[in-house]
Amino acid sequence: MAGVDATGANGVAEDSSWSGPLGARALAQCAALATLRWRILKNGLRSAEGVFELGARSIALLFAFAVLGLGLGALMGFAAYSQVSHAEWVYLPILFWLVFFLWQVVPVFLASFQEQFDMSALLRFPIDFGLFFLLYVVFGLTDVATILGGMCCFGLWVGIALARPELVGWTALAVGGFALFNILMARAVFAWIDRWLAQRRTREILGAVCMAALLSLQLLNPALNPRKRPAPVNVARQAERERKMAVEFGPWLKTANEMQKWSPPGLAAVAPRWFADQSPVAAFGALGALGLYVLAAGVVLGVRLRAEYRGENLGYAPGRREIAQPETGWQLGGSGLIAAAIEKELRALSRTLPLLYALGAPLLLVLIFSGSFLRATSRGHIFPLALPLSLVYAQLGFTQFFYNNLGVEGGGIQMLFLSPAPIRTVILAKNLFHALLYALMLLVAGILATLRLGLPDGTMAAATVAWLSFSLPCNLAAGNVVSLMLPYRMNPGRMMRQRGSRANALLGLLAQTIVLGVGATVFALCLHSHRLWLAVPIFLALAGAAFYALASVLCKIDGIANRRRDLLIATLAKKE
Repeated sequence: MAGVDATGANGVAEDSSWSGPLGARALAQCAALATLRWRILKNGLRSAEGVFELGARSIALLFAFAVLGLGLGALMGFAAYSQVSHAEWVYLPILFWLVFFLWQVVPVFLASFQEQFDMSALLRFPIDFGLFFLLYVVFGLTDVATILGGMCCFGLWVGIALARPELVGWTALAVGGFALFNILMARAVFAWIDRWLAQRRTREILGAVCMAALLSLQLLNPALNPRKRPAPVNVARQAERERKMAVEFGPWLKTANEMQKWSPPGLAAVAPRWFADQSPVAAFGALGALGLYVLAAGVVLGVRLRAEYRGENLGYAPGRREIAQPETGWQLGGSGLIAAAIEKELRALSRTLPLLYALGAPLLLVLIFSGSFLRATSRGHIFPLALPLSLVYAQLGFTQFFYNNLGVEGGGIQMLFLSPAPIRTVILAKNLFHALLYALMLLVAGILATLRLGLPDGTMAAATVAWLSFSLPCNLAAGNVVSLMLPYRMNPGRMMRQRGSRANALLGLLAQTIVLGVGATVFALCLHSHRLWLAVPIFLALAGAAFYALASVLCKIDGIANRRRDLLIATLAKKE
């Protein structure tokens, strides 16, 4: 970035064309940044890990574009074409609300699993705030949610344009403004979340609130489904109940519909309709209101980035009070080294919001999917694999625990290599802690699923426990190897801007897919032969082989860790 400061390369003040987010200096800085990123990419390809990482990123982007993006875009386009061609404008806002939900909620679920470039590193150089703001927004265009949302918006525009070709330009303005609002809003939300989570006390409070909110949703089970088995449906009573609900909630729905017209999704949906109805004043008013929403989202983002640009950089070190009065520690009983390592893992977990969220969010999925199984029942019989599938959803949050078990160490990885304790003992302690946590969370998920679906068949419950006994050591063994081969540092207070690894995520997904595939195959064969009891000894035999593989991996951990010591320290101790 040398030679691109405000006075130019020769120390002579430049004219006004030199400044500004699109001036000569900004273009020079962008070129320097592009050159830097290109060189980082080229240097990363010198190692096998770098090549594999690039391949994993390519696969992820291809999947996001070709499968999810094109599929959702085509679905939105078909729905928009069907509604507009039949003049059913009243249902068009539903599509925009779905896109808005996808754009703003999906990043929350994917935040701790995706890698992002930390733009605060650019503040070391003489960069203008306008360019910093612009780059912050542009780098956000590579997010999975932005890709999916952009493809959905393109599908909506194509669908409306095909149905009403005269609205091509006006629809492009409405959909484009709606997309720009979502881009700025998503970036603003997570910029402020990172600010709130920068302090440990705030992070712990917010984490506790999120966990309490997620777990409290389980209390809605009796209200949502007071019966454990669906009763036979009486058509006449059902119609009468629906009529009463329409009369009772009709005014509320009408009021909500009038209010949503002034929201960004509602404005983006009604603007093309008013242009089609030859009401240009109302249509331009809707576009103007949408522009105000875009401006407001930009201002909210700009306020946060301006503080960061001026030097605000809240760290994670303890405050003066905590230094003057250190908190009294608690110690677990048992073997000294293993107990200390488990205690350290427990403390790290209590202060790492992405991991706490990863544990709590799947419990909500158990509630949702168990309810879908209940609604799909016929003649009072629950889907036989409902319990195993519910527990599959519950264990999704353990991916980062198993496949990046050194991520929370950070710079402390150096102390592990300097201490006389073998790395094998530390990894064993991590595996024991993760196994206990795994058993506890699946027990909670199993109780929730049982309360939702009723008591499962005894044979199915035994087969599920046997399958979990096979799944756990498989994930631990594979996770130990992947954690040493493709580690990445985890920031305890950031939901966004995590320096993740696509290769790590791809290998973790592949290993879990294989384990789930083996379990599904055994369940399918046993159910097909009407010998479900046979799944128990099969899974127990597989579990024995998996525990042997885990023991073999632990015996070789020290050698692998010492051979990759420099890479582990360089990756995990890297300053952000």
